[in-house]
Amino acid sequence: MRDMTRTVHHPIISEEGYASLAVPTHRASTIVFEDAQSYATRGARDLDGYSYGMHGTPTQRVLEAQITALEGGLKAVVLPSGQAAIAAVFLSVLKPGDHVLLAETAYPPVTGLCRNFLAPLGITWSTYPPGIGAGIETYLTPQTRLIWMESPGSTTMEIEDVPAIARLAQERGILTGIDNTWATPLLFKPLAHGVDFSMQALTKYPGGHSDILMGSVTVTDEALRKGLRDVMRMLGFHTAPDAISLVLRGIETMAVRLVHSGRIAGELAQEISDRHPVEVLSPVLPSDPGHEIWVRDFLGASGLFSVVLPEAWESRLDIALDSLEIFTIGASWGGTRSLIAPMRIADQRITPNPRNDRVILRISVGLEEPDDLRDDLDRFFAILAQK
Repeated sequence: MRDMTRTVHHPIISEEGYASLAVPTHRASTIVFEDAQSYATRGARDLDGYSYGMHGTPTQRVLEAQITALEGGLKAVVLPSGQAAIAAVFLSVLKPGDHVLLAETAYPPVTGLCRNFLAPLGITWSTYPPGIGAGIETYLTPQTRLIWMESPGSTTMEIEDVPAIARLAQERGILTGIDNTWATPLLFKPLAHGVDFSMQALTKYPGGHSDILMGSVTVTDEALRKGLRDVMRMLGFHTAPDAISLVLRGIETMAVRLVHSGRIAGELAQEISDRHPVEVLSPVLPSDPGHEIWVRDFLGASGLFSVVLPEAWESRLDIALDSLEIFTIGASWGGTRSLIAPMRIADQRITPNPRNDRVILRISVGLEEPDDLRDDLDRFFAILAQK
């Protein structure tokens, strides 16, 4: 072997005696084969096999297996973002003529996917009011193929009676899916309640550090898994191993981060509700309409809740936001830094509610000292309340 070749071909070394707690990061586009026959029959490999880097490396398989175990499912797939994960679910089961029923409070880009992409393909969609439970039956059509839930609801935090909806769907032969990003499978396990697709944005708590985008879907049916993998292959969905390695690192601390953020968020939500003339949206509060179902179905709370501002305070919102020293203004959530984001939902909701026309502050509690967060919020609300 000449020197130019030696620069290309890496030497094989012994790994005997080597062990590490870290999952190796396998980067690959090309997958090589040991012989001609292996290459010729690569298409016969099962969904866990390796044939091309786009379909996953051992790094990805570790994350998929870990998510599968946490979800209590058969198999999980990993995608480039939460929205990509939702799109893969929809495209794997819906065809022209089908109807998908969405929670009105679902992540807004889901509605955009239906309106701008699925509808032109002949797939119809509509929404159901938050918290309706088994009453969702009146919103079904003979063409309904999928019910998509989110609990708590995006921004407004309504809790759905997931078991009741799943039972009704099963009786009708309708598939169900849920965005379980708020709770993660540590706090709520949708598959155990009969849901077919459990999706989460790994961007949030599993990643945990506000530096990656990723999503996952877990199922208990091999045919549903194959449908997802077929869509991923056709659309070229690929998740970079380096990003996956960051999620594998983040997921190791997710449980302790959730316990801390959830406890502090619950305390802050109650304190804000007690001290200020605002509506606090959190299923943790006993006054919340979804509190009883949350206590029944969930093991705890994450660090996200919302606050509806009085109209008279809105004119001072920018000044109050600019005064924040610990909370950072920004979208997304689930990282180490506490975030606050003003939201407006009027163009996303059909069911009448006074809060639809108000500014809603979405607050994500991170890992800072709780009293520093309290001091920051005290200054913030003092400015808002000035007359």
